[in-house]
Amino acid sequence: MADIVYAFGASHGPLLSTPPHEWDLRANVDRKNPELAYRDGTYTFAELAALRKADGFEKQNTLEVKTERWNRCQAQLDELSRRTLAQDIDALVIVGDDQHEWFFPDTQPTFAIYHGKEVYNRALSEKEKEEIIGRGGAYSMKVYFPPQDEVYPTPVNLCEAMIARAMDEGFDVTACATQPQDGGVPRKLGHAYGFIYRRILNSKPIPLVPILINTFFPPNQPTPKRCFEFGRSLGRAIAAWEPGKRVAVAASGGVSHFVVDEDFDHRILNAMLKNDWATICREPQIMFRSGTSETKNWIVMAGIIAETKLKMELLDYVPCYRSEAGTGSGMAFATWQ
Repeated sequence: MADIVYAFGASHGPLLSTPPHEWDLRANVDRKNPELAYRDGTYTFAELAALRKADGFEKQNTLEVKTERWNRCQAQLDELSRRTLAQDIDALVIVGDDQHEWFFPDTQPTFAIYHGKEVYNRALSEKEKEEIIGRGGAYSMKVYFPPQDEVYPTPVNLCEAMIARAMDEGFDVTACATQPQDGGVPRKLGHAYGFIYRRILNSKPIPLVPILINTFFPPNQPTPKRCFEFGRSLGRAIAAWEPGKRVAVAASGGVSHFVVDEDFDHRILNAMLKNDWATICREPQIMFRSGTSETKNWIVMAGIIAETKLKMELLDYVPCYRSEAGTGSGMAFATWQ
């Protein structure tokens, strides 16, 4: 049997790749968003600011506070990188979400697993760089995308074993044998995976298993319970892999954003600390909207490691606010060892 020896979860929000003196650029995007998801409601920026006025977010939006939060986040990313690179592992399973990077509205699978021989993290074209800069995301190029094309190996037999096990246990998984292309050019590796490879692994070519979850786009988003059970199926497939193999698992993304909800974040993280899977599975589906939906990647990972003896350590939780309406990102960093 193979062993799951290590796991970690890391937020990957845009504020992690944007210096604090430019967080206002992201806040300007929030101000134009007519559908800000918060708990069970949807608001304009003005409506959300009025609703949360008593929370006094102005105190959270000084450069001093933003810089302190930024430094805490970077310190934990550095610590995650150090711990992860110290592991002797044969494969890294990354649970992430696809935001119209590989899949588009014509086809949006609930669960997908890549099983090609290798996966490309393609450098951006000049046109793509201009588009990202135009959206206020210039710094993300340094974190998600390499300066030159990078190729990461894939443990095909493990990927295919995970697909087969999931199918046997009632999950209809989309199997991706090749990286999607446009005009013969591979589409960019999704940000959820590029962030882990570039920021945590420092591009070290550890064999990668990309698990793609549709957390964002209706109408076929999996429920929290379905995510957890899917993860348990994947965990059983990993355990049945080649004897002596050592596997790590990563959850990329989450927790609450683009509206910070500290109550939600603490509820989910505390349940994970206690291995309280029932509480996680009962969380209402409406709470997982917009960027907050990426928290389901953590739930899939929790299912994968549920039958191991790994113990969670919450390295830090950092609420990063960027506006008077409480928009921003809750940032969480944790390991299981």
